[in-house]
Amino acid sequence: MTAAQFRVSPAALTDARVGDLVVVEGPEAHHALRVRRVVPGEVVRLADGAGAGVRGLVEGTDGGALAVRVDAVLRDADPGPTLVLVQALAKGGRDELAIEAATELGVDEVVAWSAERSVVRWRADREAKSLEKWQRVVEAAAKQARRLSDPRVVGPWTTSRLAERMRATVAGGGSAYILDGQAQEPLAGRRPPASGEVLIVVGPEGGVSDLELATFVACGGTPVRLGAPVLRSSTAGPAALAVICAATRWRACPEAEDVVPQSP
Repeated sequence: MTAAQFRVSPAALTDARVGDLVVVEGPEAHHALRVRRVVPGEVVRLADGAGAGVRGLVEGTDGGALAVRVDAVLRDADPGPTLVLVQALAKGGRDELAIEAATELGVDEVVAWSAERSVVRWRADREAKSLEKWQRVVEAAAKQARRLSDPRVVGPWTTSRLAERMRATVAGGGSAYILDGQAQEPLAGRRPPASGEVLIVVGPEGGVSDLELATFVACGGTPVRLGAPVLRSSTAGPAALAVICAATRWRACPEAEDVVPQSP
């Protein structure tokens, strides 16, 4: 049975070592005890969303708290290239569906992009709240996927800001792919870098405009297609990430995490 994972604050895992007792309190403890029905003797994982994690045995559940005795300190396995999904704002919550699935697939950074054809716009006075909503989506998805680290979430970016990032990515030896149904080259035919940054750009339901595409190509981006079926904005990004992961991260089938060696 797969061990359930729960979220704790970074302070709770600072300098955590085998044998330590970590106490989970508040809403997360309530979820563990009342929803997941965790009981003493069960193995669970704790993560702070910033890369720290432990595995341990539940020793007690008194007072609505979860007491976990650490038996292993965890760290993320080497992921290979850094994966960045640039997701255009899309209607019907499809952008949120995209970043949720992308997080489960292991994306490292999510960029909200205000594309030319985006019907949805984040009002200036609500940008912070909209970004917080995206952050909550990826946090929940990272927890479900048993990731130790949450993806970074930034934006909304303009096309010019995105072009700057793309130029820097390519100049640094990375790759930038723009999903375009009219492109001649399939993404599956590309060889992504084993390290560095891979930028995947997904337009809104209306697609990337000709001007945007020309701008990105001038910055070193490569237009690519996924296949014959027309994918929605909610599925295109995750599908592209799966193609990249199959060519890089998934080839060696690494463990989800390594156990940090500790001296006696």
